[in-house]
Amino acid sequence: METIKEYKKGDFLVIWKPKLCIHAGICVKTLPQVYNPKATPWIECDNASIEDLKRQIENCPSGALSYKES
Repeated sequence: METIKEYKKGDFLVIWKPKLCIHAGICVKTLPQVYNPKATPWIECDNASIEDLKRQIENCPSGALSYKES
């Protein structure tokens, strides 16, 4: 069964699929205030705007990060 983690910011949902992650580090380099692999939870959506989150997620090379808006 695939592990899927979800992180919320209002009606915006960041979805992370760890098995797809290739650890390129683009997320951490682009938004270090959001993505901190040493923290729990490692994604803090409230530390960036939704537009910044979308832009970064769209640049994820592995597709491990995606988002949904409701």
